Amino acid sequence: MVLKAVCVLKGTGETSGTVYFQQESESEPVRVTGEISGLTPGEHGFHVHVFGDNTNGCISAGPHYNPFNKNHAGPNDAERHVGDLGNVTAGADNIAKIDITDKIITLTGPNSIIGRTMVIHEKEDDLGRGGNEESLKTGNAGGRLACGVIGITQ
Repeated sequence: MVLKAVCVLKGTGETSGTVYFQQESESEPVRVTGEISGLTPGEHGFHVHVFGDNTNGCISAGPHYNPFNKNHAGPNDAERHVGDLGNVTAGADNIAKIDITDKIITLTGPNSIIGRTMVIHEKEDDLGRGGNEESLKTGNAGGRLACGVIGITQ
């Protein structure tokens, strides 16, 4: 049974987008696709945060989703937060096209990302290699430009 989810990203400025999630079965990786506009050209941190709460803007989403209490890292690192999806790259047109396959996030079970918040950050995620304590928590990715709750779709 194919599992699908969607997240509509909205921010206080120009940044917005839609992100789609698809998982062919519980044991398969999740494919993340979509587009985010209104970004400055270059790399932007892209993470799943703990709470599906945007009542006070993106700050209400809490920290990165990290149920196993690991250090922040890149999406291909063995030890990482579940929510660490690395960076997306915006072109000169201020749009980031997303096509990521990830084997850690899931749309099912106790560690599902459904109901949590997706956040696009203002700066590049240093993938935990920044040499300071903040790097091991957030990747020094800076402010939260836009966010949205991940919900089940058809």
